[in-house]
Amino acid sequence: MKINDKEYFIGLLKNEVVPALGCTEPIAVALASSKACKELNLFPEKIQVFVSPNILKNGMGVGIPGTGMVGLDIAAALGAIGGNADAQLEVLKDITKEDINKSKEFLNENRVHVTAKDVPDKLYVEVKVFNGEHSATVIIKEKHSNIVSIEVDGKYIFKKENNESNTTNENKNSYEHTTVEEIYNFAINADFKDIEFILEGAKMNKAISEDGLKNDYGLKVGKTLFKKINDGILSNDLQNYAMAVTSAASDARMAGCMLPVMSNSGSGNQGITVMMPVVAAAEKLNVSDEKLARALVLANLVAIHIKSYLGRLSALCGCVVASSGASCGITYLMGGNLENIIYSIKNMAGNIAGMICDGAKTGCALKVSTGVSAAIQSSLLAMEGIEISEKDGIIDKDIEKTIKNIAEIGAKGMSETDKLILDIMICK
Repeated sequence: MKINDKEYFIGLLKNEVVPALGCTEPIAVALASSKACKELNLFPEKIQVFVSPNILKNGMGVGIPGTGMVGLDIAAALGAIGGNADAQLEVLKDITKEDINKSKEFLNENRVHVTAKDVPDKLYVEVKVFNGEHSATVIIKEKHSNIVSIEVDGKYIFKKENNESNTTNENKNSYEHTTVEEIYNFAINADFKDIEFILEGAKMNKAISEDGLKNDYGLKVGKTLFKKINDGILSNDLQNYAMAVTSAASDARMAGCMLPVMSNSGSGNQGITVMMPVVAAAEKLNVSDEKLARALVLANLVAIHIKSYLGRLSALCGCVVASSGASCGITYLMGGNLENIIYSIKNMAGNIAGMICDGAKTGCALKVSTGVSAAIQSSLLAMEGIEISEKDGIIDKDIEKTIKNIAEIGAKGMSETDKLILDIMICK
């Protein structure tokens, strides 16, 4: 592959920056359930769900769109009863009130069972649906919409070859590692018409942000910050504004809002966190659509780049990765060059790299606001030529080595932390 080929980067963006309705872990369960029912072609009498511990962790406390409920069980029921398997991560976009009521009855009749499964994959979903003697099984691995096998009545009707995954290489089959420099060169030199599509993602995430500011979702982090701005308690500066509009989108999404978001690397919260601070900065700085598009391309690709070493799911909070990308986009909007952008990433790594992921939930909006705050601080320092020294902690003089250090900590160093977090969550 020619790493500077625009088709590669555009393809990467279109593959990793996609619409998603609801938190992607329970949505993966809903997708598998919907696909299994479609293949069975019979209304299910019961559903069995087996998931990796990381999927369980991220599905226990997050709102399922339109239901007012949380959990993988309602996601499985809703996917089976009203899901559109062809819609991928928007599998629940066509659900009706009747579908929701039927799904709740399904749960009340104890027809759905969710169990953690000891598998090497951090991202693993297996759904079995039954009707009498007939059954269908769908397995998803590695990516939230990556169906690797479909089995009906004990016979495979679809099976991907070589689908065995390696937990340390979860994303690498679809990503060839570039560098921050190559990403920067593409972002600033690509023809605007080739990258203009990224603005649709910004509009999508802006829409759910506005909904979060208007309505009472979750902890109302964004709405509360915005109210304090309007009350004059907080100033209407870039940092407070960006924190408010970004966390408002997370508030809405994690509480089950029916609006889709543009995700990044399989996560809606990461898509929100990588895009909304950049959008906020563009509004405050009054930049052109073209400059915003380049900043969003830069931010998204940097986040994808870091995430590719880390894996889809880990004990390291995804907003660390996403807000690092956002910091790069903001730095670019402020007139920063490649050196300033590298400084931004290093400053982020030295600030919030230790933030843990303790599951998807309404409280994620608080972590998102923290990530946004750090992103802007890092950018402001970078624009003054300030970077954390390679003598400090995990920071290396080489930015690519710094990124790998972050990933090593998140993917390997925090593996026991991941297990402990889940144990604490299950035993409460």
